[in-house]
Amino acid sequence: MNIGPYLLSNRFFVAPMAGVTDRPFRQLCRRLGAGYAVSEMVSGRTDLFNTQKTARRIDHTGETGPIAVQIAGTDAPMMAQAAICNIEAGAQIIDINMGCPAKKVCNKWAGSALMQNESLALQIIEAVVEACAPHGVPVTLKMRTGWCESQKNALQLARSAESAGVQMIAVHGRTREQGYKGQAEFDTVRTIKAALSVPVVANGDIDSPQKASAVLASSGADAVMIGRAAQGRPWIFREMAHFLATGEHLAPPLVAEVKQLLLAHLEDHYALYGHYTGVRTARKHIGWYVKALPGGNDFRTRMNGIEDCQQQSRAVSAFFDAINAQMDRLPGINTPAPADNNQNEMETAT
Repeated sequence: MNIGPYLLSNRFFVAPMAGVTDRPFRQLCRRLGAGYAVSEMVSGRTDLFNTQKTARRIDHTGETGPIAVQIAGTDAPMMAQAAICNIEAGAQIIDINMGCPAKKVCNKWAGSALMQNESLALQIIEAVVEACAPHGVPVTLKMRTGWCESQKNALQLARSAESAGVQMIAVHGRTREQGYKGQAEFDTVRTIKAALSVPVVANGDIDSPQKASAVLASSGADAVMIGRAAQGRPWIFREMAHFLATGEHLAPPLVAEVKQLLLAHLEDHYALYGHYTGVRTARKHIGWYVKALPGGNDFRTRMNGIEDCQQQSRAVSAFFDAINAQMDRLPGINTPAPADNNQNEMETAT
């Protein structure tokens, strides 16, 4: 499928997740089979572009294209300016966030809160599309099915967005009210796909090759977008591609391969964040990698006390060497994970 002039290699995308889909994580997922990856959310407030946090988020050094950046905000002219600033920083596709359910975002009427105000939502879409058009940069939209069960307006908003020039729409199959509770539904995605001519992407609870195949078949979506299921398992994209191509499951990765993937991920992570911040922000990624492994929870507890990058890398290396002495490959996708008693240590911002 295409987004504007960009031909994507497959139908398995990395969802934007704040605090997760930074450049090192996106690059890793792309190397492991993702056909497309969207950045973590960048504020639409251009006065924040000189902050260290935003500077890291708009740093695309060495990143494989197309480079897609998600922006969030409530002021149409400011969002248009934010799109231009990101294009100048290297963005090739601009994604508008109307799907984030986080309270700190919705309390400012951004993210999925915009679905309550279709007029403002459309003003933002039109302003961003107009700003991007002279640069040949396509605009995409990510949203939910609606604000709540009684206000499911995704179809109306999707139609308006397509008419305004949006070139792809991703739909998380939950309302904002649901957050991440319950089960994502894809009937809304199917309805939107039937009504639109632009590509439509299904998102929510897609955590296995079988689920990806089933969602693509039942919804008619052009692609699926994977978020939480890729945390600590970035090879899920090649597993999905293999399953859809052959109908067979790809063998779980070798422990030795995962060790090398994680160590390389950490090296890139430290390079972006520096040693002080890097060792701390890497903890959640390490925790996701080891969660399903023997002794993983105990290792996470010990690892959270390490405050030096080299020591952290050495601890990870030693842990995987010990695992490799017990097994050649990681457990399969249907192997239950051990009880997680330290979830608060590994916060997921999505």
